Amino acid sequence: MIPLEKNIKRYFSLKEFAIVFLSVVLSVLAGTAVFYNLKREVIINDNGKQIMVRTMKTTVSEVLQQNGITIGEYDEISLPLDAKLQKISINEIYIERAVPVNIFVDGKSIQVMTCEDTVEDVLKSSSIELSELDKLDNVSLNDKIEANMDIRIIRVKEELVTEQIPIPFSEIKKENHNMDKGTSRTVREGKDGIREKVYKVVFEDGKEVLRELIEDVVAIAPVNKIIEYGTVLNFKTSRGEVVRYKKVLNMKATAYTASYKDTGKKPGDAGFGITYTGKKVKEGIIAVDPKVIPLGTRVYIEGVGNTPDYGFAVAEDIGSAVKGNVIDLYFDTQEEADRWGRRSVRVYILK
Repeated sequence: MIPLEKNIKRYFSLKEFAIVFLSVVLSVLAGTAVFYNLKREVIINDNGKQIMVRTMKTTVSEVLQQNGITIGEYDEISLPLDAKLQKISINEIYIERAVPVNIFVDGKSIQVMTCEDTVEDVLKSSSIELSELDKLDNVSLNDKIEANMDIRIIRVKEELVTEQIPIPFSEIKKENHNMDKGTSRTVREGKDGIREKVYKVVFEDGKEVLRELIEDVVAIAPVNKIIEYGTVLNFKTSRGEVVRYKKVLNMKATAYTASYKDTGKKPGDAGFGITYTGKKVKEGIIAVDPKVIPLGTRVYIEGVGNTPDYGFAVAEDIGSAVKGNVIDLYFDTQEEADRWGRRSVRVYILK
């Protein structure tokens, strides 16, 4: 067998061999350089985990697929999947993985997949608005998002609530000295007033948690009922007449006539048949002690027991035997006077 060197020498001179060998080496180097230049440098930062690759792939999607990296529906990537990879600079691809977050709001539980950084960002991206009064139960707006984080929103509402409370009217009683005792009349009807209390009521998720009184006023004052009642005493006579009186006296009653026996005067004498006050005597005139019953007083004389009523009379006379709790009743005839004698009576001082 002829050695390779001899075969080469057989076919090539040394100079020719050197030229051929150099050509082969240059071709290999050129091919290597071309292959190297065709590759792209890519840095992939997958949620903080970083890898560097060289690839012949031309798009972001291809290089990710080449390295077994998939992008979820809610994940975020810094470059479009169909973006071309650059050959003249390093390609940087940042991937942020979405995490589940639970939002409890308005009586509902909502789970979202998000790549947002803070609680505030998640709420904005989920179109959940907070009023000035709403509260976060367990987190704050600036808290960083973590996987499986719970965000509880308390809806807060304030209302002004007006409560109307009736104010009962009072009943005012007034004396009426022109009305009989035991009678009354309504002068003015009563009407309840209204008291208004205004509360600031705070609700959290529809439940009342605070009630603060901020105003308490009498919106409508009550109108008191006015009743007048009579003070005038009265009684019903044996004849059925209602007699109004101021007071009643229990007295003894005697009887007299205009006769000489009772007055010491005869017909024709000066002052015969004339009372102390200058009135002509007649039934219905009585003699009294002015210290007990003033002259000119109207009275009604009621008999006690079986004694008949003398009836209405006027104190117009006096008598020497009429002192204290005694009155003397005038009768037209001696027979009537004698029949009366001395009896117990009730004397009503009329109004």
